Amino acid sequence: MGEFIKDKYYILVRMILMLLFCIYGVVSYAENYHETGVSFKILLLVLFFIALMAIKEQLGKRYQIVILIAAAILLVFLIRIGGWEFILLGFYLIYEFLTLFDAKMFWYFCPYLFVFMKTPVGYLTQFLVITMLMLCYVQYIFIVSVYRKQMMEETKAQQGLKRDIEKVENETKVELKRNILESENRILEERAQLSQTLHDKLGHNINGSIYQLEATKVIMDKDPEKARTMIQAVIDQLRTGMDEIRAILRKERPDKKQMALLQIYELCEDCNKKGVEAELNTEGDLSRVPADLWEVILDNAFEAVTNSMKYSRCKHINIEIVAMNKMVRCIISDDGIGCDRIVDGMGISGMRHRIRAAGGSIDFESEAGFKVNMLLPI
Repeated sequence: MGEFIKDKYYILVRMILMLLFCIYGVVSYAENYHETGVSFKILLLVLFFIALMAIKEQLGKRYQIVILIAAAILLVFLIRIGGWEFILLGFYLIYEFLTLFDAKMFWYFCPYLFVFMKTPVGYLTQFLVITMLMLCYVQYIFIVSVYRKQMMEETKAQQGLKRDIEKVENETKVELKRNILESENRILEERAQLSQTLHDKLGHNINGSIYQLEATKVIMDKDPEKARTMIQAVIDQLRTGMDEIRAILRKERPDKKQMALLQIYELCEDCNKKGVEAELNTEGDLSRVPADLWEVILDNAFEAVTNSMKYSRCKHINIEIVAMNKMVRCIISDDGIGCDRIVDGMGISGMRHRIRAAGGSIDFESEAGFKVNMLLPI
C-alpha cells in the first residue's frame, strides 16, 4: 500500500484537489441558492465531472484530450447552472491541459492573469488556489519527474553495468573451464606421447640389451674375453638409455601452474558434486608464480576446502588467486557458521608452516563464515 501511494501520489493529490473544488462549489451553491431540483442537476454534473477525470488517468494521451474537452463542456454547464463558485475547477482544468500538452514552465504562471477576475470566490482565494496548483504541477513535472527520469536512467545504466559485469564473469568462468580442459587434454596428449617415446626408446634399448645378455650367457665359458666386452657394451647401452630417459622426463615434465589449476578446479567440481557450490577465480599473469609457490597454494587450498566441507556447514566456497606485481594473493572463503575462536590444529599449523617457509604471510577470519588470506612473494 505504501509503495502504491509513493508511486501514485501525484495523481492522488490532483484528485483530492479536484474533489475539494467540487465540494466547495456544491457547498457554496447550497448556501447561496435554494431552488428545488437544481441541486440534483448540479450534483449529477459534478459526479460526471469526477468520473471523467478518474477515467482520464487510465487512458492514453489522445483520449485524454477528448476527456478534458468533455470535462470543460461540463464545467460550462456547471458554472451556468450553479454559478461562478465552480470556477476553481476551471483553474484545475487549465493546469490539466498544460500538463497534457507538455507546456513550458512559463505557461504555468499564466493562470495568474485570472486572479483579478471578479467572481464570488474572491481575489485572495483565487490567488491561493492558483498558487497551490502551480506549485503542485511545477514541482512534479519540472522537478520530481526530471529526478525520476534521471534515477531511471541511472538504474538502467547500473543494470547494464551489472549485466556487463556478469557477462564478463561468465565469460571468464567459461574461459577458465576451457583453459583447464585444454590443459587436461594437453596433459593426456603429453602422457600418450611420453608413453610412446619411452616405448620407442626404452623398449628397443632393453630388448637389445636382453638379446646381448642372452648371447653373452652362451659364449661366457667358451670366450670369456668376448663375453666381458659384450657385457660392457650392454652396460654402456643401458647407461645411454638412462640418460635418454632423464632427458625425456625433463622435456615432458608438466607445467606446475596448469597442474595446480587443474587440481584446484577438480577440487571445486568435487565440492559441487557434494552439494556445496565452489568456484575458482583468477586474476593477473599466473605464469609469473614459481612452481614451489604453486605447491604451497595447492596444499593450503586442499586443507582449507577440506576444513570448510567438514566443519563450516557452508553452501558456497570461493577460491581467488591474484597475481600482482611482486606478490601473489590467495583467498579461500566460505559462507558457513564460522567460529568464535581459531584453534591452531594440525591443519592450520601446517598451513602456517608452509607459508612461512615460502617467506609469505597468512591470517584467518571467522566473523562471517571462514576466510583464509595468503600472501606470497613472487
